[in-house]
Amino acid sequence: MLLYFGKVPVLVVSSADAASKVMKTHDLVLSDRPHCKIFDILLYGSKDVASCAYGEYWRQIRSLSVIHLLSNKRVRSYHHVREEETLRMMEFIKECCSSASPLNLTELCSKITNDIVCRVALGRRYREGKGNKFQEVLSEFWELLGTVCIGDYIPWLDWLGKVNGLYSRAEKCAKYLDEFLEEVIEEHISRRSDGDVSVDNEEQGDFVDVLLSVQKTNAIGFPIERTSIKALILDVFAAGTDTTYTVLEWAMTELLRHQTVMHKLQDEVRTVVGNKTHVTEEDLVNMNYLKAVIKETLRLHVPIPLLVPRKCMEDIKLDGYDIAAGTHIIVNAWAIARDPSSWDEPLEFKPERFMNSSIDFKGFDFELIPFGAGRRGCPGFLFAIAVNELVLANLVYQFDWKLPDGVAGKDLDVSETGGLACHKKHPLLVVATQI
Repeated sequence: MLLYFGKVPVLVVSSADAASKVMKTHDLVLSDRPHCKIFDILLYGSKDVASCAYGEYWRQIRSLSVIHLLSNKRVRSYHHVREEETLRMMEFIKECCSSASPLNLTELCSKITNDIVCRVALGRRYREGKGNKFQEVLSEFWELLGTVCIGDYIPWLDWLGKVNGLYSRAEKCAKYLDEFLEEVIEEHISRRSDGDVSVDNEEQGDFVDVLLSVQKTNAIGFPIERTSIKALILDVFAAGTDTTYTVLEWAMTELLRHQTVMHKLQDEVRTVVGNKTHVTEEDLVNMNYLKAVIKETLRLHVPIPLLVPRKCMEDIKLDGYDIAAGTHIIVNAWAIARDPSSWDEPLEFKPERFMNSSIDFKGFDFELIPFGAGRRGCPGFLFAIAVNELVLANLVYQFDWKLPDGVAGKDLDVSETGGLACHKKHPLLVVATQI
């Protein structure tokens, strides 16, 4: 479907076959990003992996992210952080069980995801004091990232962004985050000068340590600027918090709506774990139904329904149509994941569909592309899935769940928010019973 946003041609892709042509057949030509003024303000002139223009700089920082920050080895090395934070969350829920008052599970999932990302990226939790403000500004940051800037499509109306306060909000948010990240980086540099040997150990260091080490040793063969380090850290928060916790929120929502699935998952997890007090990452290997539940959640509730737009770099033919250079490409992952030509009963939550299926979310099966695919696919999916599997397994292992006030699962409100990420419109309030 071809639309015009102002003077900009925008191609909307809504089938797995067409998505394959965009992200595989013509991936190279369609790997650029449209210019977005909000991204420029919030992400240091779009110097992060997700929004920077295609070219040598993108290749260098993506390589840096994939090898030094988000590789399978690096993700595994943070298992102790995930396990410690998950245990803290479970202990909090146990304390709340005695009162039988409803828990805000949406808030808890948001907090644990933020805590894990903070510890992995910055070295410690940032909850109290200035850290509390940091979380508030991050929420504003996410809201702004999903805001349409009319000046990007109708340049002569760019002044509206100044009049309605959009640009000033973005600049204020960017200024606060920049000052916060400057403090974090200076703390890390100070630790280095004090002789802390762990900062250069990739197994022990956090993301800031790793990036500063790469900068110091020129380990990737090109200089990395301070602004690039800060943009990469913001990328981790942008991609690693909001989209990760929304999967947990929707998974628990669907489990509460489908008690048969909930009981089947609990049976699997409790059988695998046995008499241990909690689920560890070693236990997850044998939990195939858990993996199917997460895949089905990602299918029915794609965290970012419209993938980050691409831009066509030269004139091409796509499925027999002429696509002009400069056309923006939006892949509608939400529509693809609910396409009846690809899925049986696409609107039903049925994890069983993945039990004997080779379809995965890693970017090779275009019927399921919650993390995108091709060159511009999200490099952080291993990190997100590691958090989701461990937290969800512990939630269903240690507790039984029901809705407050005797509300039936089928009556649970599943309205969605608008914006870049797709959350439940209303927080998920639940009652937990420790088993």
